[in-house]
Amino acid sequence: MPITELQMQIIERQLGRKPRGLVDIAWQSKQGVPAVLQMRSLVDDQPFPTLYWLSSKDLYQAIAEIETGGEVKRIEQQMAEDDELRQAHLADQQRYVDLRWQEMAESDRLRIEELGFTELFNSYGIGGIRHWDKVRCLHMQYAYHLAVGGTAIGRLLEQRYPLASLELTI
Repeated sequence: MPITELQMQIIERQLGRKPRGLVDIAWQSKQGVPAVLQMRSLVDDQPFPTLYWLSSKDLYQAIAEIETGGEVKRIEQQMAEDDELRQAHLADQQRYVDLRWQEMAESDRLRIEELGFTELFNSYGIGGIRHWDKVRCLHMQYAYHLAVGGTAIGRLLEQRYPLASLELTI
């Protein structure tokens, strides 16, 4: 379904500008507030390996506070001690890379190959990270979680913080 004029106005308000490379709304609240955007992988011949972008200011602020509180280090420490969590996270990274290729426009795929960016798109995971056993950005982790209906890190965040109960404003 195409993005409506109202949804575009909300997205522009959230971002403070017109979005570049917007493909679709990947997730929105029950009230219809866009919160996760699906992005193009190539914008103006520049690689943009972030498939899902968190647009909600409310979720962004809540996750920024979680990150400031040291949650990334806690999650990385937990993954170092919990092989099941680590393996689930690595599988989420691979699914992200695979999904990015699947969702990519054929014209972008061909141009990425021409420009020599194929290896970048094969090796950069969630949030554009190369070291898949690390966590770069909880915002992008949570955006991916919402867009696909669940990830290992997203479930951890849901268990520890009331993100799902936030009232998303426009």
